[in-house]
Amino acid sequence: MEFDNGDKRRRSCEFRELKVVTLAAICFMILSQADAFDPLDPTGNVTIRWDIMSWTTDGYMATVTVFNFQQYRTIMNPGWTIGWTWAKKEIIWTMMGAQATEQGDCSKFKLKIPHSCKRNPQVVDLMPGAPFNMQFNNCCKGGVLTSWGQDPSGAVSAFQIGVGLSGTSNKTVKLPKNFKLLGPGPGYSCGPAKLVPATVIPTDDRRRKAQALMSWNVTCTYSQFLASKNPSCCVSLSSFYSDKVTACPTCACGCQNNDTCVTKDSKLLQEDERVKTKKSDMTPKPLLQCTHHLCHVRVHWHIKDNYQDYWRVKIAIINFDYRLNYTLWNLVIQHPNLNNVTQVYSFEYMPLLPYEAINDTGMFYGLKYYNDLLMENGPKGNVQSEILMKKDKNTFTLKHGWAFPRRVYFNGEECMLPPPDSYPFLPNSAHRLLISASSIAASTIFASFFHLVVVLL
Repeated sequence: MEFDNGDKRRRSCEFRELKVVTLAAICFMILSQADAFDPLDPTGNVTIRWDIMSWTTDGYMATVTVFNFQQYRTIMNPGWTIGWTWAKKEIIWTMMGAQATEQGDCSKFKLKIPHSCKRNPQVVDLMPGAPFNMQFNNCCKGGVLTSWGQDPSGAVSAFQIGVGLSGTSNKTVKLPKNFKLLGPGPGYSCGPAKLVPATVIPTDDRRRKAQALMSWNVTCTYSQFLASKNPSCCVSLSSFYSDKVTACPTCACGCQNNDTCVTKDSKLLQEDERVKTKKSDMTPKPLLQCTHHLCHVRVHWHIKDNYQDYWRVKIAIINFDYRLNYTLWNLVIQHPNLNNVTQVYSFEYMPLLPYEAINDTGMFYGLKYYNDLLMENGPKGNVQSEILMKKDKNTFTLKHGWAFPRRVYFNGEECMLPPPDSYPFLPNSAHRLLISASSIAASTIFASFFHLVVVLL
């Protein structure tokens, strides 16, 4: 069968359109799966483990444990919220270490009233100081979990739940569906519950091991794209060899915040101070200082000194939110010279090795009880530190912006960097100033008295 030129052209166009549609569909599938992939923490996730420890007359008693296996992403105040949908007509008889946010309609129960009759309950952690008879192991942190990299013991939360009308054997119990995790806001996507080998749990005295009767896991991963359309932090840059300070990009965190920001002399700040003196269980809404970038947090990277064998960087983190402070904050930076960190002043430091052979990423966080709390905007709304790094003579250079970071994350959120063509460049006529190694000790003595003047841009 022969086709004329018109038919051939038409079929060729249809074939090209089909290829474009198919390619677009494939790209969409790949991007959807990659949304929650973090190249600096490829295996990071939050795992919810559900262990049935005993059977009751109409259901079971289970221990639910939440593990934050993310290396540098914390779950801040007001903490996590876990939700799911029951597979049958289950109810929650009792809870210890946590509570359902709604009881639901329990009118059909006459004698004993369940804790919650909702088909799709939502559960939150108890606050610190909860009554002793309501506590459970690893509970009562207000839902706040540190990152696994900072403190594994603080990255675990647990509660006990008594479930009824569920079945009383491994064959009759059905796994809950549609798990959701808020940590505390959106951004997490949870997979289906999957049966796993029964968990072995040591007793408190470590002399006996108990085994769960049935166990399943739910894995939740985080996507910054799902959490927010805009970043929440930005990066500014400066150097000793240039008078230029590269500011955060304009509207780095979205210009829509411009309607809710305030200036330093705003009357709203005075009213806000009076409100702070009153106790409230409600989490306050953000109140940002009006800046050109409109970000909650700005990270400033300053190249301070260039010695013969070492170089020094000063880092400052500034909070622009008048209502929000950051407990157990952390900062992740990617730079090729982090493979040879000599000393970090005022911050804790831990290398992150997601790919073992590549050591170019590190996590900084505050010293406990000293600067692990980044206060709200004001005189104390910043933390600072210095990093001393040994040079690799084959790679080190001050040219072409090499000395500035490649990626910056604050509390797990990637910060917006300025465009590379705006970086402070080394003047063509400048000579590289090398300071003798003996002056490092002297500068170290006075480092604690030095305060970098960071222009609040």
